[in-house]
Amino acid sequence: MTDSTVNPPAAPSWLSPEARAGLEVPITRTPYPPLDDSAAWQEFIGQVDTMVTGMLAGMPSLAESALIDADGVPTYVVTPPGAPTGDDAPVFLNIHGGGLIMGAGDLTRVMTEIGAAGNGVVNWAPDYRMPPLHPFPAALDDVATVYRALLAVKSPDAIVVGGGSAGGNLAAALLLRAKDEGLPMPAALVLNTPEVDLTESGDSFTTLADVSVGLQSLREANLLYAGGHALDEPYLSPLFGDLTGFPPTLLTGGTRDLFLSNTVRMHRRLREAGVDADLHIFDGRPHAGFGNAPEELAVTLETRSFVHRHLGLG
Repeated sequence: MTDSTVNPPAAPSWLSPEARAGLEVPITRTPYPPLDDSAAWQEFIGQVDTMVTGMLAGMPSLAESALIDADGVPTYVVTPPGAPTGDDAPVFLNIHGGGLIMGAGDLTRVMTEIGAAGNGVVNWAPDYRMPPLHPFPAALDDVATVYRALLAVKSPDAIVVGGGSAGGNLAAALLLRAKDEGLPMPAALVLNTPEVDLTESGDSFTTLADVSVGLQSLREANLLYAGGHALDEPYLSPLFGDLTGFPPTLLTGGTRDLFLSNTVRMHRRLREAGVDADLHIFDGRPHAGFGNAPEELAVTLETRSFVHRHLGLG
């Protein structure tokens, strides 16, 4: 099989030239390796990680980073400029995205440094294990280990858990598991266009298939991650879990995001469970955001305001 390409529709005219340019690039769909070919998956993941590293090379970051061992899980501690520090300082447990298969190693640090300025507090970013060598539940085990390590040194009301895309999956799954294990909830939860339904049953997986720049169906990657488990199990697809008792949650997404259905359905499920959930959908925003375009500032400010409000930072 070879790559296939489609041209998305013209971007909304009111967006900035930078945003429009990002929305009108051809959408390339790349076939995945066979599920049982571990070597081919490792090669595929390495190629994508290299491509993403190049794309992020021009994104500015002034954050300082240190790599720690959080009870056996390598974890980057990222401190953006002006973030409160010290024993009582709050922490954002930042779970990186990457389709549950990509973004490991130094790329975890790079992505966290770029995003940390948006929330303005110290970030802990687990470099969690992933397929093909480590399928489910390895990644969830790792983020749960780091959450327990955080709870050993921080009050739960000084912790916010969050992530984008696959990181949103693991963030929500972490809280389901924390409930099951009797661990306290954090002060808040941030889900940026979360991959909370690995079955991809939502409407936007059909309606936005030829619109969502930068993201194609991840069904094969989801099967690789699941390692033989049913994709609708709540720890794999938190959309189908019991969300009662979740902390206040911020959800963000966009009208050109393949995961739009994930975001709006998760918001509705949270509301039905009695959770205080805020939803912000931005016109024209793709899955990976507007990048350096000015429209992305609104997303950053909403996230920062939400995080600081629930951490009592004003």
